[in-house]
Amino acid sequence: MYAVLDDRNQQYRVKSGDRIQIHYRKDLADGATLTFDKVCAISDGTKGRVGTPHVAGVSVTAKVVRAEVKGEKVIIGKFRRRKNSRRRTGFRARYTEIQIESING
Repeated sequence: MYAVLDDRNQQYRVKSGDRIQIHYRKDLADGATLTFDKVCAISDGTKGRVGTPHVAGVSVTAKVVRAEVKGEKVIIGKFRRRKNSRRRTGFRARYTEIQIESING
């Protein structure tokens, strides 16, 4: 059984036991429980339901494994020819790692 959930306009296809990284939420601590009410689609392998825009009465429960995870570093380099101008900066996105406990509905 899997579900497609919507978290702040980002969609994730999950099943029970999956570990995924969502956009960082600063108000969560390790071990906290999350409930996602916006489920776009649900399927058990043989039949499925698709919501318009969400399926009524279905929710996904998840547990926070790590409240803050840093992603891979992305290097940004800017170069202007013949100007002796170079700039190199980096960026690391922050995520929250959760584990899907159950799909209710």
